[in-house]
Amino acid sequence: MMTRTLRTIETAGFRHNLTVLILAQSLGAASGPIVISLGGLVGQDLATDPALATLPVSIYNLGLALGTVPAAWIMRQYGRRGGYLLGAMIGVFSGLVAAGAISFGAFIFFCLGTFLAGLYASYVQSYRFAAADGREGADRGRAISWVMVGGLVAAIIGPQLVIATRDAVPGVPFAGSFLSQAALALIAFFVLTRLRHRQPAATAETPSDDGGRTVLQLLASPKYMLGVAAGVVSYGLMSFVMTAAPLAMVGCGHSIDHAAWGIQWHVLAMFAPSLVTGKLIARFGKEKVTAAGLIIIGISGAVALTGLDLRHFFISLILLGIGWNFGFIGATAMVAAAHTEAERGRAQGLNDFAVFGTVAALSFFSGALMQASGWHLINLMMFPFIAIVLAPLVWQAARRL
Repeated sequence: MMTRTLRTIETAGFRHNLTVLILAQSLGAASGPIVISLGGLVGQDLATDPALATLPVSIYNLGLALGTVPAAWIMRQYGRRGGYLLGAMIGVFSGLVAAGAISFGAFIFFCLGTFLAGLYASYVQSYRFAAADGREGADRGRAISWVMVGGLVAAIIGPQLVIATRDAVPGVPFAGSFLSQAALALIAFFVLTRLRHRQPAATAETPSDDGGRTVLQLLASPKYMLGVAAGVVSYGLMSFVMTAAPLAMVGCGHSIDHAAWGIQWHVLAMFAPSLVTGKLIARFGKEKVTAAGLIIIGISGAVALTGLDLRHFFISLILLGIGWNFGFIGATAMVAAAHTEAERGRAQGLNDFAVFGTVAALSFFSGALMQASGWHLINLMMFPFIAIVLAPLVWQAARRL
């Protein structure tokens, strides 16, 4: 009887936290589409060198990468909730700094604002791992998938706020969009105050300090590194293409509204499959779902190479989003299954640093390449990276047959 009661309490606590994390993801993940949709366009207006137009987006991704390891450490010391509340306040400050920088025409301070938004995103990205805490097997994939569903709401909120608030501050285009980003982070702060500890902090947050493999040992683990590599390629290629897409669309004569709609459909496609991705992982396995994601990303590049009409951009971006969903959620499940509870902090922090460090580098390279060589070369460059990771994934999946 006592065991059944404890299980009921644990299940109720898990559902409560899952609901909080989904809501927080819905609010926090909306910052990314705002920065990505507008970062390059604001950069074009504020930067003295056109090659630096996408620097704010690259700085956002750099902040995300650099924030992952400190965020993991803070959460080990002060718990998930303490870390997430700090992250939300950074998110509020980031929106205010970016809006102020636009008002004063200060490119460097706008980059500071997007860097802070990246630090906030480093906490938001770990919501998926928080959902998997204490889950086993197929439940882990389902929990990760459900939190990512929150991104579906964010996919609607972010681009629509860009359209609705870009002229909210008279005479200062886009400042209102970043003020709305700050407002979303503030709401997320109050949502995250409802997050409960899964178990007492003394036992839940400290095991990563004792036992388990070192960072070097994790790097020597083929199972762990394949999951990391799949996440790096899935997220890196998605960001590489998405960063350049608004500039490519506007450069091809399409409107800013069309660019915002293109990003919205892309982000919707990134998160909508989360409704079924967990079930697909449970049925077919995380390696097969990850491999399918990489293949779909490759198909998106092939579509982009066929033309420059709106339909080519939209179809390509939608496929890119679906491929990212399967690839990244599958890779996350692979990483979560490749480490113990004692290794959680270092394994997850190392994974996110690798993923978002690569994303930061590729997003900056994307802007320079877009200016120098154009949209077609950006899409052509995806295929070798897909092949490098797809081969061992297919081999791993075949071994399970």
